[in-house]
Amino acid sequence: MYQKIIVVGNLGRDPEMRYMPDGTAVTNFSIATSRRWADKATGEPREETTWFRITVWRKQAETANEYLSKGSKVLVEGRIKPDPNTGGPRLWTRQDGTVGASFEITADAVRFMSARGEVSSEQAGGGDLGSAPAQEEDEIPF
Repeated sequence: MYQKIIVVGNLGRDPEMRYMPDGTAVTNFSIATSRRWADKATGEPREETTWFRITVWRKQAETANEYLSKGSKVLVEGRIKPDPNTGGPRLWTRQDGTVGASFEITADAVRFMSARGEVSSEQAGGGDLGSAPAQEEDEIPF
């Protein structure tokens, strides 16, 4: 069996990098994707934003932490990591009592879409963050 997801979006905040006890780098960041359409009944513009939590390992983690920042546009290829209890997205209760969901992706490849030093650009800048596939670890220290 095989699964692959490709997501293009903008970072919602700066990446956070940590090191595992064995020295392996791991970086987390969240990206938002949006789609826009016109409501068929009213013709009013509508927008839907979906958030993804991304985990990147090893050299790619170090590079992502160094070059990405809030607002950067990235393309992430990877696999969805389901919640072990539900098999779906991770669910939690927000402060206002509503239920939230987090779609979590373990990245195999991360590519810059913004030019270096540029945030939220529509220009494609390229720049693959490493060719070796990322490895999933069981425990993330945060």
